[in-house]
Amino acid sequence: MSRPVEVGSVKEGQYIIIDGEPCRVVELEKSKPGKHGSAKARIVAVGVFDGVKRSIVSPVDARIEVPVIEKRSGQVISTTPETVQLMDLETYETFETPMPAEEELKERIANGVEVEYWKILGRVKIVRVKA
Repeated sequence: MSRPVEVGSVKEGQYIIIDGEPCRVVELEKSKPGKHGSAKARIVAVGVFDGVKRSIVSPVDARIEVPVIEKRSGQVISTTPETVQLMDLETYETFETPMPAEEELKERIANGVEVEYWKILGRVKIVRVKA
């Protein structure tokens, strides 16, 4: 799920969709309108799931998609080297998600631990371990 917003209203730290991939905006430059053209915005963003840097240049009055991020809590049921099995703490549904790439997160994930995860465009990412 996503919703359209104007490119001119995008700010650093916000999430947008570039090439079908949800990304976090890390750099934003806006140019002034010229004699024959509209103002342009240059956006550099890093992919949430793959960490790839992407950039786009677009008129500020154009529209760009912003993903709807569901922030939820879950409990780790079991782990393998590649995946983590989670149970949602509201709906009690169980599902598997890839093991996070960040080393500090990997070390803290164990059976019975409570985590915060984000659902973005039908994909799941573990963001942090709750203390």
